[in-house]
Formats: sequence, structure tokens, C-alpha cells
Amino acid sequence: MIDFELPEPVKRQVEFITMMGQQVMRPVARYYDEHESERPWDYINMMWPTIMAQGGRSFSVEDDGGKKNGKPRIGHLMLIHVVEALSWGDAGLYLSTPGGALGGAAVDATGTPEQKERFLKRFREGEPKWAAMAMTESHAGSDTAAIRTSARLTEDGKHWVINGEKIFVTGGLMAAKESPGFVVVWATIDPAAGRGGMKPFVVEAGTPGMTVAKVEHKHGIRASDTASLVFQDCRIPFDNVLGSPEITKHDGSAESRKGFRGAMKTFDATRPAVAASALGIARASLEFVVSYLKEHDVQIRHGVPTNQQTAIERELLEMEAQHRAAWLLVLKAAVKMDARQENTLEASMAKVKAGAVANFVTQKAVELLGPEGYSCKLLLEKWMRDARINDIYEGTGQINRLIVARRILGYSSKELR
Repeated sequence: MIDFELPEPVKRQVEFITMMGQQVMRPVARYYDEHESERPWDYINMMWPTIMAQGGRSFSVEDDGGKKNGKPRIGHLMLIHVVEALSWGDAGLYLSTPGGALGGAAVDATGTPEQKERFLKRFREGEPKWAAMAMTESHAGSDTAAIRTSARLTEDGKHWVINGEKIFVTGGLMAAKESPGFVVVWATIDPAAGRGGMKPFVVEAGTPGMTVAKVEHKHGIRASDTASLVFQDCRIPFDNVLGSPEITKHDGSAESRKGFRGAMKTFDATRPAVAASALGIARASLEFVVSYLKEHDVQIRHGVPTNQQTAIERELLEMEAQHRAAWLLVLKAAVKMDARQENTLEASMAKVKAGAVANFVTQKAVELLGPEGYSCKLLLEKWMRDARINDIYEGTGQINRLIVARRILGYSSKELR
């Protein structure tokens, strides 16, 4: 039997985040959207004690002790609910929240137990800090196997030297500048090995050779910084390579596929969270439209036959149905992750559906309210802009559709491109 009742710890966290969204995030959302270069320090300092109390788990899921005490693991279930609620408050501010974020997720997915303890324990103490993940390059967006950023081992075997450039790094400015944060950089140690030569490296904030080359001016999620990072003879300790430093040959063998799947576990963990963020924005838009229509004496009737519904009712009910369908996919992806089951298919399905639904719902919300929805008087137009990123980062909708098709039909990446 499937139980959809939320565990009490998740309920309490969602209630707290919802309160933060209403009282702290929404009132300043427009300001930070219009003042992109400013950091929301009041919000950051207010959230940091909560992040520390959670051990950074709200944004980088560590083992929550499940099964050891006879209870199911709920780390990823907690994650998607917290991210959804934060994005309901404001997606840009959510992405500027201190914590492990995507960098922490990469450590959790690919690091050794010692590395997880070493790099993630910092999110339980001290001043606010951030972690980011750097994958995308100007010539290698969705084709991760084409990355050129390199990492070579020094002759004495004690350090790695990284050279290259990464673009569109979410939270890259704060992670690269605010010590003791870090950036997880994906680089190749052997270009000839293809995907098997890719490895993630932890580069600590302030490391010589890592510089912030540019901070983007963006369409949405403006409270969060998105940076380009340059690595020029950036030297890091040998044990900052996450997981095994061994090269896996890229020859189509099971060994090669296993090596790449191990590296891509990061996306299996983060794509459901990105999907949850998309649906938090969609829910905010849906709830606002329903409330707005109610204030103007427009009622939405449920259970009425389609041929008796008004045009507005049909639009709203379709928006609600699509939103609920997407959320069920996100739940499945997260629950499988907590159960330590492979969820690559479910994670990509959730990401595809949620990205499409967020765009559909937010655009419809603006459309239904006409000039009011399109104006900056309301947050609807901002939510529409914020939602657009969810179908782009962490794998575009097109790429995730390919992943879903390959998994269902049994094709390899060479057979279905």
C-alpha cells in the first residue's frame, strides 16, 4: 500500500519554509529581481542557522540514518518538499540560500565516506557558505563527454592542476569567493578515454588559479548569481578528486558505462530537486490566480462536466491536473532515491514533465489575468520568467527526453541521438 502521508519532520520543515516564504521571501522578491547585483544578506543570515541545524541536508542530502533505526530514509523526500516550498516563496532567493546545493549533491553522489564528512561538515558551523557545481562549457552544453577542462597529476603525485573554463555556474560567485565554500569542477584526466576520463574535483573557495570571469545578467532567478569561472594552473590536493582517480576506458564496455553512470549519479539526485523547484513556482502561480479570480467573484467549479465548464474553468482545471501529475513523478523519483534504487528514468521523467508544466502553468496564469498578469504590479510575470530556467539547466528538456526514450526503448546513446 502506498502511503502519501508526510512524515512529521517533513511537515514541520515545510511549515517553517512556507512561513519564511510568506513573511520574508515574497516581500523582497521584486526588489532583488530588479537589483540583480545585490546579495540578499538579511535573508541569507536568517536562513543560515536553519541550514546549520539541518547539517546542510536541505540542500545536500546526507544519509539521514534511515533503516538503521527501522525507519525508511526520507532525506530526498525532505529535499524535494523543502525546495518546492522555497521556490514557492521565491526561486531566485532559494537559489541564493547558503548550503551544499549542487556542489554538495555532487560530493554526496560521488565522494567517499571520508570526503563526504570532510567537505560537508562545514555546512553545520560558522558563517554562511556555498557550494556549486561546474559542468557546462561554451562548446559542451548538454554533451558532457565533450568537456575540455583538464586535470593533470603533478610529477610527485601530490596535486592536480586544473585548466579550463566553465560557464553558467549557478551560485558560482559565492561558492568561489566565500571561504570555506567550494566548487565541484568536472574535468577530464584523459581526453582519449571519453566519458570514462571525466572526474569531479573539489576546488576550495579562494584557491589560486580559480577566478570569476563574469557574472551573468539573466532573464529570471536574478537574486541568484550565475558565473563563468576560469581555471589557470589551479592546483588542488590529490585527495580532492571525488571517488576513485582511476581512468575508465570508453569502449562501450560494461565497465565504461558503469564508470559514467557513477559520475552521473549527481544528476539522478538533483533533477528531482530541480523539478520540485519548477513545481513550487507553478503552485505559486496557480494559487495566486485562483485567489485573484475568487476576489473578482469568479468561482472555479470542480466535478462539472467538460461541456458545462466555462473557458476559464477548463484552463484552470487543466493547469491543476498537469501540476499534480508532475508532482507524482517527482515523488516517485525521490522515494526511489531514498530506497537506494536506480532512478535515472524517473529523475529525467520528473525533470521533463515539471519543466514543461512550470512553463505552461505560469504562462497561462499571466494570460488569464491579461494586462494585470503581464504588468510588474504582480509577481506573476516574474514567476513566468523564473520558471523558464527549469527546462534548461540540469539537462535541457530535449536531453532528458532522449534519456527517457533510451531507457524505455533500450537504446544506447550512439543508437539514439
